[in-house]
Amino acid sequence: MNRSRRDGAAGADSGSGSGSGAGSGAQSQVSPAIGGVAAAAGSRYAIVLAAFVGLLLISNVVAVKLISFGPFIVDGGVFLFPLVYIVGDVLTEVYGLKAARRAILTAFALSLLMSLTIFVVQVSPVAPGWEQQEAFESVLGFVPRIVAASLGAFLAGQLVNAWVLDRMRRRTSGRFLRTRLIGSTIAGQLIDTIVFCTIAFLGVLEGWDFLGYTALGYAIKVLAEVVLLPVTTRVIARVRAAEMHSAGLAAGPSA
Repeated sequence: MNRSRRDGAAGADSGSGSGSGAGSGAQSQVSPAIGGVAAAAGSRYAIVLAAFVGLLLISNVVAVKLISFGPFIVDGGVFLFPLVYIVGDVLTEVYGLKAARRAILTAFALSLLMSLTIFVVQVSPVAPGWEQQEAFESVLGFVPRIVAASLGAFLAGQLVNAWVLDRMRRRTSGRFLRTRLIGSTIAGQLIDTIVFCTIAFLGVLEGWDFLGYTALGYAIKVLAEVVLLPVTTRVIARVRAAEMHSAGLAAGPSA
């Protein structure tokens, strides 16, 4: 249901228009300073990065439980994973593509570390008297194909989402935020869904079952992003305004 900010280099990257959908030319002129100042200070960017990584890791852990909402079955990650893409959009829109990539790679590395740690703990000798090994394996057990699918889908989907959002921002001079968010979601979630379903279920599900599962998953993710669009735009506006205030700049119109 999705996708690193740096020092002075991020300021140049943000310069092509970190303005919101209703942003004016004046806003675009002051935006280049946001990335450099925020990243150098390490204040809000560090908080946004921590939220991005934390939401991803928590979603991955709770995703092992399947939940039934009437005829629909989803995993536990449904509650928080959409927020990962919201925060990913904030990273790209406010801090720039280079900073977003740093955050994505950081989250990917820590997610990989978590998976490897779980695997090492799983195969480590069981202490005498500890009788929860089967329960541990059933809940957190390392399944290489699913882990590879999750990691690959996250990395590919988030990178595409960030690139498309940044590219559209440059082309529109920072205008049409909602259109750009939807466009990047359509592209990023398409890659995310295709990568995950192909690695995880190709050969397990066949023919129309595979295509139907993939299409349904993609539709649900995109719909969730669209429903949460007002939240995304408000968060972007608030974080941008706070960073511009810290940098001593006048904030432009919000989306």
